[in-house]
Amino acid sequence: MPVTRLGHDEGVAFLLRLVLPDRPGMLGAVATALGEAGADIVSLDVVERGPDGAVDDLLVELPSGSLVDRLITAAQSVPGVIVESLRPYTGAADLHGDLELVDALAAAPDRAMQVLVDGALGVFRAGWALLVENGVVVGASRGAPEIGALPTTWEPVSRARRIEPGEPWVPQPWQLLGTELAAAPIGSPATVILLGRPGGPLFRASEVLRLGHLAGIAATVTSVATGV
Repeated sequence: MPVTRLGHDEGVAFLLRLVLPDRPGMLGAVATALGEAGADIVSLDVVERGPDGAVDDLLVELPSGSLVDRLITAAQSVPGVIVESLRPYTGAADLHGDLELVDALAAAPDRAMQVLVDGALGVFRAGWALLVENGVVVGASRGAPEIGALPTTWEPVSRARRIEPGEPWVPQPWQLLGTELAAAPIGSPATVILLGRPGGPLFRASEVLRLGHLAGIAATVTSVATGV
């Protein structure tokens, strides 16, 4: 997958997604290499583990004026490590987990769907999220596209899945930005949470599965609150 290459950073954090071989000491070697490049690892999130190794998201910071490409060079200096993506991260300094979002849903059952939309940004490191009912956008996160409805070619989503960038309904501006998409039904195929990551990386199977579970919990909480 293409890696976003930037010039000089402005003191912001960056989200680095790596594929690490399943060998002891790999994460330590990466941390050492990044440290030597002047990067400070703020937090780490394990996205997926499989026979080919682990996929990790590292939230890192560089001193103002540092070359961002040094992160890529440093990570790839460790044999076997693959940089899947590198992009600026403007969210909270900590990467929120699934359990924190579940707690937030339980604490606000009357607005669980909007809580899901807002909280999914941190959980999945997405750029934005939309709440869609019958193709109409009824809720949005910060940074979401200003769109009142999805194109008429949009179809209900019966299960959590990754949206292919070339699907007919995907707006052209999203395609031009290389926006990776994932969606999950919230209790009904007509009500959907739609996540977007402009520039990637793509949503992996484990992330799609988690999104489906969280959407299901939001649907249950909502139904209990409304008595439906």
